[in-house]
Amino acid sequence: MTNNGLSNKRVVVAMSGGVDSSVAAALLKDQGYEVVGLMLRLWAEPGGAANRCCTPDAVNDARRVAAALDIPFYVRDYKDVFKSTVVDFFIDGYARGVTPNPCVVCNRDIRFDRLLKEALSLGGDFLATGHYARVHRTDEGRFQLLKGIDPAKDQSYMLYTMSQARLARVLLPVGEYDKSHIRQIAADKNLPVFNRPDSQDLCFLGAGDYRAFLHRHAPEVVQPGQIVDSAGTVLGEHAGLAFYTIGQRKGLGLSSPQPMYVLHKNTTSNTLVVGAKEELGQTTLLAHQVSYVSDQPPAEPIRVQGKIRYKSREMGSVLTPLPDQRAELVFDEPMRDVTPGQAVVFYQGEVVIGGGTIEKTG
Repeated sequence: MTNNGLSNKRVVVAMSGGVDSSVAAALLKDQGYEVVGLMLRLWAEPGGAANRCCTPDAVNDARRVAAALDIPFYVRDYKDVFKSTVVDFFIDGYARGVTPNPCVVCNRDIRFDRLLKEALSLGGDFLATGHYARVHRTDEGRFQLLKGIDPAKDQSYMLYTMSQARLARVLLPVGEYDKSHIRQIAADKNLPVFNRPDSQDLCFLGAGDYRAFLHRHAPEVVQPGQIVDSAGTVLGEHAGLAFYTIGQRKGLGLSSPQPMYVLHKNTTSNTLVVGAKEELGQTTLLAHQVSYVSDQPPAEPIRVQGKIRYKSREMGSVLTPLPDQRAELVFDEPMRDVTPGQAVVFYQGEVVIGGGTIEKTG
């Protein structure tokens, strides 16, 4: 979406000190918006490394970018709400034996709920972020969420919970460019973050990984147990169900004449079920907490492309809406790594139809 001459419109840009949000602010200022920068201080482990989204260096970088663009810049403390909303969700998911996706929850409940309200309270007409996705307004006045132009950076998978009301107030300017172009824009504008590397891991894990994090914050979910095959034969011992994911082959520590893969995690018996490659693959999944960008589920089953992980391939599927915010997805071919707790997102071409959380398979 562009300004279309509405130079009196104020947009609050969620800034992280990274190149994407910095260029988002620069692009919107070039379009004539009144731009305000806003950064969130998020929870980090006491005594540990700072949250990657808001390290002291990141805050300083965001301030420098705001100064270079001559825009106001504010910082808000979201530590407690981030901990209770995102971090606790992450820990609870592993306690329930699923593989949670905290980034979806952060976008749904922090960025495009609380932060959007914060932007409006600052007199903003819009909230903008540096996500690689696009917002399109149809001739009928409805809003669509589209994939970003750069397929390698597209983040629409993480934004499937967007509603019509939210999309009406959201701008995603960098989604119209590929990443190399965004860095070039930053360099051309002499923004001090043009060569800052991208963040890869979960922001609140600091310098460690999720295994060490769970050991510190939820030791009860990393108890050793038996590894069994689908017939129940004991093959070995696992280090804690939270350390494994569906389809995993490496790191099982098993001696077997053929490669073994994780098929299932049984939290009741604390057993890890493994099997041969041909035992992998699911053609059907059930999703819950399903939402649709149009705000309404389809009236009947429809053809979609289903995506079960951020970096997974899409698969042709039939989506059938069910009561209680549930849906069934039947794939054209078996999918190997369908993992309860992860998001499944429904596409039609470049358009995001909606998505939900994988509840179970089969």
